[in-house]
Amino acid sequence: MTDLHTGPSAAPRNVSSLLTSLGEQKRNCTVLVAGSPGGAIHLRDGLVVAVETPGAPTVEGLLLRSGRVTEEAWAAVCAADPHHERTAAELTGRGLVGAGEFEVVCTAAVFDGAFALSLTTPGSWEVAEATPVVRSGRTVRPERLIRESSNRLAVLSDERGSAGERARSRVRRAPAAEPTPGMEGTAVPRRLPARVRAVLDAADGRRTSRDIAFALGRGLYPVLLDLKRLEDDGLVEREIRVPVPRRPSTAPRSLPARDTVPETPATGVLPRRVPGSNSLQPSSEPPSAAH
Repeated sequence: MTDLHTGPSAAPRNVSSLLTSLGEQKRNCTVLVAGSPGGAIHLRDGLVVAVETPGAPTVEGLLLRSGRVTEEAWAAVCAADPHHERTAAELTGRGLVGAGEFEVVCTAAVFDGAFALSLTTPGSWEVAEATPVVRSGRTVRPERLIRESSNRLAVLSDERGSAGERARSRVRRAPAAEPTPGMEGTAVPRRLPARVRAVLDAADGRRTSRDIAFALGRGLYPVLLDLKRLEDDGLVEREIRVPVPRRPSTAPRSLPARDTVPETPATGVLPRRVPGSNSLQPSSEPPSAAH
């Protein structure tokens, strides 16, 4: 396939190429990504302003579940600003969250949502009209978002499994972290920061990293980092999923003709993607050190 950057008629190969193209066109739109978990990537003037996905807490989830804002206060903010055009002003005006803190939360949610989308292959994507979304004034270039997602995937992947496997696995306390009968407390080192201890307490064998992130009002990636540290210290264990045997396929051995993706018209309007393309994964650029 002709490279995306060689001309306006080339069709995007994947979501990463799509975002790059939308950035070059300075588009105002929302990219709807289907799949598990799927989600929506919001752009303004070609720059990413928000990423929403069931795979990671949104800005609302981070504010509410962390206790920064109560549900009643958030409902009042949404009632006064139904189109999310002045959320920051409403929050600061009511003395709920400072402007700087709100920007940090929004930016963290953008990177965390993109990372969550990178863990699986999307079923399809579609470029739609821009929809209202909670956001700050901070924007992120698509290239930076893709590069950071690559860095995070590399940090969490090792000989014990990929980042996606870590995210999908249920976690539980290891025997070394269980309370000792007849003794106060557990064998957990006292040096553990409070945030890491909270993750350990939430690892009950039924929750995945995503579940823990939503329960604590924290980002998926930071929770996965803490779980990796706990696993390295022998304090948590991941569920090992055994593949279920399947019956041999009786489908025809010959492959059907593959659908082609229509080329992008000269107007710059991007087509809807045919299912089966690649995920929100970076190109061959090697990952740099994670921050």
